[in-house]
Parts: sequence; C-alpha cells; structure tokens
Amino acid sequence: MSFTDLPLVNAGLNGLSTVLLTAGFVFIKRGQKIAHRNCMIAALVTSTLFLVCYLTYHYQMKQVYGAAHTRFLEPTWFRPIYLAILFTHLLGAFAIVPLVLITLTRALRERFDAHKKIARWTWPIWMYVSVTGVVIYLLLYQIFPQR
Repeated sequence: MSFTDLPLVNAGLNGLSTVLLTAGFVFIKRGQKIAHRNCMIAALVTSTLFLVCYLTYHYQMKQVYGAAHTRFLEPTWFRPIYLAILFTHLLGAFAIVPLVLITLTRALRERFDAHKKIARWTWPIWMYVSVTGVVIYLLLYQIFPQR
C-alpha cells in the first residue's frame, strides 16, 4: 500500500465512523447502554485512526509533491459548492475534537446528565464531519477526479 491509497482508507474510516455513530445513537435510544458505549468507543478509535492516516497522507503529499492537499479546480461551476462543503466540514472537524473529549470524559466519570447535555451537540457535529468526509472523498477522487 502506498500513501496515495490513504484517501480511500480515510473515506472508509469515515464511513465506518458514520455506521458506528448511528448504531450508538440507536442503542442509547433503546436503553442499551453497553452496546452504546462499545459503538461510541469504536467510533472514537476509528476516528482517531482516520486522523493519523489523514495527517500521514498530507505530510507525504507535501514531501513528494510540494503541496499538502489536492486542489479542486474542475468543474469550475461546482468549485464553490465543494468549497462550502469543505469549509463546513473543516469547521466541524476542529470543533469535534474538544467536544468528543469532553463528552467522553463526562461518560467515564459517570456524569451522565452532563454527558447527555453535551452529546446532543457532539453527536450531530461528529456525524456531519464523518458523512461530509465521505462526500469530499467522492467529489475529489471519484465524481470529479482532480489531476
């Protein structure tokens, strides 16, 4: 495997995070706390692996090609839409790290009322970041492959 395979790996990790986050949500709504906990821990591990692969990919891109990312240039009519998705994805990605850590800490300390209050914000943002991560991959590498 080459570092150029990492965007596909990253999309897979984001997709898996989406599935785990969805299952965790369903489990907690059904009162299945252990299954919820297990899904959320798996989502955290999956998202952490994503972050490691993401940083590795961009570091290698900078080393090999002199630019840390692939630019979306064509089609020009879709570029503003892509950039809007990317911008909101990045805002969510920066916000989600401390939110996940706070949410996890509250759960580990068994402060479930406080955990639930912040999880109402954490979960949808984390879902958005995971889903848009897959969308960005599809747009950049499959639907409108950039050269």
